[in-house]
Amino acid sequence: MSSTTAAVHTHYRPMLESDFPAAHALSQAVSWRHRPEDWQLLHRLGGGFVAEGERGVIGTALWWPHGDDHASLGMVIVSPQAQGRGIGRELMNRLLDSIGERNILLHATPAGQPLYERLGFEVIGKVHQYQGMVASRAPVAPPPGTRLRVAEVGDVAGLAELASRAAGMPRTQVVNELLRIAAGVVIEDSNGHPVGFGILRSFGQGDVIGPVVAPDAEHARALLSHLAATRTGAFVRIDMSDEHGLDSLLSELGLAHVDTPIAMVRGEAPQADRDIRQFAIASQAFF
Repeated sequence: MSSTTAAVHTHYRPMLESDFPAAHALSQAVSWRHRPEDWQLLHRLGGGFVAEGERGVIGTALWWPHGDDHASLGMVIVSPQAQGRGIGRELMNRLLDSIGERNILLHATPAGQPLYERLGFEVIGKVHQYQGMVASRAPVAPPPGTRLRVAEVGDVAGLAELASRAAGMPRTQVVNELLRIAAGVVIEDSNGHPVGFGILRSFGQGDVIGPVVAPDAEHARALLSHLAATRTGAFVRIDMSDEHGLDSLLSELGLAHVDTPIAMVRGEAPQADRDIRQFAIASQAFF
């Protein structure tokens, strides 16, 4: 359903594939690094709305379902020339109406935090963004009794189960889509059972590593260092969860801490399995 806010001549409607060029231009206008292909992935995994002014798209907002109980939202962008008109608030209202009774996750900037708090969101943690040109470093050996191997098509179900336990919400669609377009590495035990994995994909001005799911920091260190070693000399970004314990490795890899978005929830936060952790998230948008 679409509608128009007459006072500011703004028209709101669902986002279409034909909006990707305009959405990409909008993200460039606010210095976000997303490529057209990144917008395509975001839209395939979810949906959302655009705000149109007299000269085209001036706002975007997307959301992603994670089963029946959880969702996340993001890519809430308003053109710098159109800010201050309530467009962001109206886009948020439309997202919230679409999401319904699900528990909702998002990552906020300090500037955006007050708006989200007024909408009923509470702070539950932080995510730590690192990026840089990957330095040459020998990969960390996996723990004794385990081995690393390339992820295969047949791994989707097992890796999705690990990811879902680590996130506390269903991740099958995300894992399936990422493994279709990206490179994955699995760490398995002596019986050949996967106990962790990591994924690297093209994003923005280079590549992004995430998710990285593992039972502990030792396993995560092996996964992360292996993926980073495949991109030595290239620009890589990774978004780490709170208290990840991998600062020394990230520093050795040449990845600098550049930002700390705020994790927020409206409703109940997902309850993750304590035996498996998501050290790096797939995306600040769809988590």
